[in-house]
Amino acid sequence: MSTTRYKITLEYNGQGYAGWQRQPNALSVQQVVEEAIGGFSNQDVSICAAGRTDAGVHARGQVFHVDLEPFSKPMDEFAVLKAINAYLRRHPVAIIDVQTIDEEFHARFSATNKLYAYRVINRPGDPAIESGSCCHIGKTLNIEAMREGAKHLLGHHNFSTFRASECQAKSPMRTLDRLDITEHPYDTCGGKEIIIEAEARSFLHHQIRNIVGTLSLVGHEKWHPKDVKTALEAKNRSAGGPTAPAEGLCLVRVDY
Repeated sequence: MSTTRYKITLEYNGQGYAGWQRQPNALSVQQVVEEAIGGFSNQDVSICAAGRTDAGVHARGQVFHVDLEPFSKPMDEFAVLKAINAYLRRHPVAIIDVQTIDEEFHARFSATNKLYAYRVINRPGDPAIESGSCCHIGKTLNIEAMREGAKHLLGHHNFSTFRASECQAKSPMRTLDRLDITEHPYDTCGGKEIIIEAEARSFLHHQIRNIVGTLSLVGHEKWHPKDVKTALEAKNRSAGGPTAPAEGLCLVRVDY
């Protein structure tokens, strides 16, 4: 029986999940999505995503593909979207787009670019309304210094300094195409929202969170911007800064 391949885009709040990938003893986003698709289609499904997100990391534009056999009654793409979301109602997960796609499409291997955003609330008081969806830093950050430090990371490099020890990538070489830092007013009392955007075709495990942790040392003026270059050239994780908390990170978009 022939199947139809669907390219599906979703968003989710990563709090309470063991990350994207299925885990034997913990709830994952992949598990709840596969169960939702299986629930409406009565099919055993396995989905493949553009990339794995860690526990606590969010997504606004995660993409996966799935192959489904014909349904018992005709369903267009919008009907498939509604059907999956009906089974996801009790989860902070939502399908936002469904497209039928050529069978040669692969959510991971066809991707040409990914955009991640790391969000920092920079003010003395903890965020109350958005707790869990951003990282809080109480001490004022020197944004210009952070921007100077970020420039040293652009381009094609060995990113071993910013790679998690458990990273399974065959090579530490990656090309970082964009690393921008912007700030905006967050409240009426001088609080700032700082967004660190990173674009590349692919990233190493914890690469962005380790970069943010390193740049925060520059922002706190514990490091000089040129120290980022020194850390990069060391090609050793111990030369970099701390790993920033997962809740500040969000997969914004995957391009094909």
